[in-house]
Amino acid sequence: MELVAHIKSNKRLKKLAHWSILIPNQSRPRLWIKWFVNPFVHKKGFRSCIRKRTRLDVVPWNKFNLGEQSTIEDFSAVNNGVGDVLIGDRTRIGLSNTIIGPVKIGNDVRLAQNVVLSGLNHNYAEIDSPIHEQGVSTKPIIIEDESWIGANVVIVPGVTVGRHSIVAAGSVVTKNIPPFSVAAGNPARILKQYDFVTKTWQKK
Repeated sequence: MELVAHIKSNKRLKKLAHWSILIPNQSRPRLWIKWFVNPFVHKKGFRSCIRKRTRLDVVPWNKFNLGEQSTIEDFSAVNNGVGDVLIGDRTRIGLSNTIIGPVKIGNDVRLAQNVVLSGLNHNYAEIDSPIHEQGVSTKPIIIEDESWIGANVVIVPGVTVGRHSIVAAGSVVTKNIPPFSVAAGNPARILKQYDFVTKTWQKK
């Protein structure tokens, strides 16, 4: 821990460590990190599967966990460079998803095709320097258990989708979705919620 703190406090050492882990001007880790470090740092549950065409840009200084019997389908991209990516048990990450931490996805969740979950925003306040040089800010995205996120949905930083909720295809989610809700639109709004008294889904 003292060594890590020393590296973080020294700009030159920090830059060297960063260079040794990531390919310059990219978010991809070097092959030695991918093959010899990440397998011992990150957790992959029993009978879980990451398809061969998944782009897994995960670094050792943040967490990447994939739960038991969960799958990340082909052409998806997962990046934990600025925040943990935690995926629960029996969860399916569909084709061509983009997940940029910090993101926490619960158990028994289904993400359809082309879903974007990004807990990252680029800072832009300074007009005298390029946006990409101004750093980033992060807010965690949370997808609670048993939820279903439709195709082409975008969920922005700081949003929580409550348990057993549905987000319809093509929605842009900018605010929290309560548990047991159906939401749709751009920006997404609540269309239905489950009433535990009547035991029916009620229109809002």
